[in-house]
Amino acid sequence: MSTLLPVVQQALDQYQLKYEVRDCDPNLADTAAFNEAYGFTPEQGANTILVASRKIEPPQFAVCVVSPSTRLDVNKAVCKAMGIKRASFANAEQTQQLTGMEIGGVVCVGINNLPILIDSFVMQQPMVIMGGGNRTSKLWLNPQELLKLPNVQVIEGLATRPE
Repeated sequence: MSTLLPVVQQALDQYQLKYEVRDCDPNLADTAAFNEAYGFTPEQGANTILVASRKIEPPQFAVCVVSPSTRLDVNKAVCKAMGIKRASFANAEQTQQLTGMEIGGVVCVGINNLPILIDSFVMQQPMVIMGGGNRTSKLWLNPQELLKLPNVQVIEGLATRPE
C-alpha cells in the first residue's frame, strides 16, 4: 500500500477531508494511462496544474484544478482570476520547487500558500480521482471536500469543454 506525501496527509488531516487512497503504479500515474489501466473516465478526474505569470518579477503562481475532459483557459479565465495579463503552465522544475510534488502526482491538497482555482465542472462530479502528491497514490473524494481547503475559489469557465 502506498503512502501519501506527508504534506498532503497533514493537510487532509488538518482540514478533515473525507477521502480514500488508491494505489497507483508510478509508470501509470499520468492521466490517460491511469484512466485506461484503472477504469476511470476523464470526467472522474481532477488534474492539478500550476500556472505562472509571465513577464512579472517575481512571478505569481496559482494552482488550477480541472477535469481532464476539459482544457484550462490560461489566456483568459486564469489571467482574469490572477489579475494578470499573461500566464503559462509552470514547468516541471517550478512545480517541484513550489509544491514539493512530482508531475503526475500533483494535488491541490497541501498547497496552502497559493490561490487554488477550481473549474466548476469538477465540482459537479459526484466523486473525483486526483494525485496523491506522488506518482504511487491517488485520492478518491467528493470534490465538495476541496472547499474545506484555504484559498479556494470555484470559477465557472476556468476550463473550456470540447465541442
